[in-house]
Amino acid sequence: MMVDDFRSDTVTRPCEGMRAAMAAAEVGDAVYDDCPTTKRLEAMVSERLGKEAALFFPTGTQANLAGLMAHCGRGEEYLVGQMAHTYRLEGGGAAVLGSIQPQPLPNEPDGTIALDAIANAIKPNDFHFAMTRLLALENTFNGLVLPDAYLEAATQLARSRGLATHLDGARLMNAAVASGRDAAWIAAQFDSVSMCLSKGLGAPVGSILVGPKDFIEKARRIRKMLGGGMRQTGVLAAAAIYALEHNVTPLSEDHRRAAALAEVLARFPDLGAGPSRTNMVFMTPKGIDTGAFAALLGSRGIAVGGRYGTLRWVTHLDVDDASVERVAEACEIFFDRQTTPAVSKARA
Repeated sequence: MMVDDFRSDTVTRPCEGMRAAMAAAEVGDAVYDDCPTTKRLEAMVSERLGKEAALFFPTGTQANLAGLMAHCGRGEEYLVGQMAHTYRLEGGGAAVLGSIQPQPLPNEPDGTIALDAIANAIKPNDFHFAMTRLLALENTFNGLVLPDAYLEAATQLARSRGLATHLDGARLMNAAVASGRDAAWIAAQFDSVSMCLSKGLGAPVGSILVGPKDFIEKARRIRKMLGGGMRQTGVLAAAAIYALEHNVTPLSEDHRRAAALAEVLARFPDLGAGPSRTNMVFMTPKGIDTGAFAALLGSRGIAVGGRYGTLRWVTHLDVDDASVERVAEACEIFFDRQTTPAVSKARA
């Protein structure tokens, strides 16, 4: 039983207030478009993000895929970061299910894609090439907030070349809180935006896609094709409404705790921890047994995620200041047990 689960902000559990809202939700059949609570959620999000319409999805992967498919036809192309979630971590759905060709481009250290790289990747109108239709960006990107000026420049470039724009805004509200920008301003730079409700916002299920009315109606048909037509979704929509009403402001606390966690980890240089990025801290251990470190954490009820030698810590509603203190204690214990001279410990 994990006491402090830092694997992701998807692991949050509904609080009592959210559970009460779910239990009291008025429901209908969302496939028939007569679920009042789901319609209320969609109207709330479209208004908050300044778009004409919104559509509720079971997952962020499906919301992004429907968005890509609504923008691009078979054999057409979207430009995307090499490390972007829509390219790397969504099962290749755009290619496999949408017959859309991804054109991956290098991500810069700050999460952006160089404007020259975008411009040079747009294909000429020549039947040898797939038609480039869309630029897809991600914000936050591995916890990094894309700069305001970059969002404006990249989307303006795309529009000037006839491309549509889509934002994977899974953690859009984290970006808005961290930058001090209204989420609607960020969304206004893009034709369509997906936003996850089950990450930092703490709802148990769901993502939402926003955009123009005709685009959302096209996405509704695609959602059905992908198996995303659900029935009494009002129970889930009620949780999302509660999250939007109560859990946006607390994201700043997640960011503060991530900064405190980064300070704790930095006391031990062999952990290779970097600075916090909104609600995330990444570390690449140097000269220590990563498996042994994770096992020690696990024995003390602390879970952390990672792959390819890098560990990722994510703060969220279900961790608190005491959680960060317990990580500090675990690190102290781990390094106190090390006896080889190759491992050093530096205290703050």
